[in-house]
Amino acid sequence: MISARQLVDHFGGVARSKQLAPFGFSRYRLGVAERNGEIERIRPGVFATSSAPSSVRAAAAHGGALTCSGALRHHGVWVLHDEPKPHVWMGRAGRKHTHDKCECTLHYRPGRMLLGVADVEQALVHAYDCHGDEFFFAAFESAWHNRLIGAGERARIRAALPASARWLVDFARRDADSGLESLVRLRLHQLGISVETQVEIPGVGKVDFVIDGRLIIEADGEENHEGATNRQKDLRRDAAASALGYETLRFDYWQIIEQWDRVLPAILAALARARA
Repeated sequence: MISARQLVDHFGGVARSKQLAPFGFSRYRLGVAERNGEIERIRPGVFATSSAPSSVRAAAAHGGALTCSGALRHHGVWVLHDEPKPHVWMGRAGRKHTHDKCECTLHYRPGRMLLGVADVEQALVHAYDCHGDEFFFAAFESAWHNRLIGAGERARIRAALPASARWLVDFARRDADSGLESLVRLRLHQLGISVETQVEIPGVGKVDFVIDGRLIIEADGEENHEGATNRQKDLRRDAAASALGYETLRFDYWQIIEQWDRVLPAILAALARARA
């Protein structure tokens, strides 16, 4: 027979007693499971297991579902930054519940809200409201790349955005390998600079971006290109590209996220040289 812990874990680590009742878990059985340490009552009628992250437990204690950055990261979506406080979706007009050390940021939006974690579709829409174009665009491309949203979800997300923001969905691509690539492409597009993405160059391999057939831009994530071996590989690729007439600019996570005001002049100067 399935245990209370297993069943609550099946629901994502948080569940209401009414979700558990059809499986034979009466108030008495839930009380026994709580006393045995299988589950924890986080407020009347709501239970959690140790598998539920603290942010998910806080959202459920408040009466809603974790959303925005916390939910997207939970689903494996790349996010530009984390939120210092849990963002909680309360549905259209959910009843909030007070809880200890509450620092939740609340969202009241239509939709079918279930305790725990908002789905990717809802979290992306909420994230646009909270964080704007760049955050949304990078997360949207990440979700699409990881096959977390299909055509139906993309259409509904587009319809839920303000009319002025729907072009972001139209401009998005499925082949972005990282959020950094998404940010670079979006920022250059907004300056009127068109780029080719994921370009295969004979003798060099696949590069992130090519501009005007001459300038290569590589966006190196935090997890990539660490250590001497990868550094040597990058140098060999850059030398091979140079022999073919390309100039390569390589930027890391910190530069793209925190020092774009220095990255952009470098790109513009290299582009001017390529066009001279």
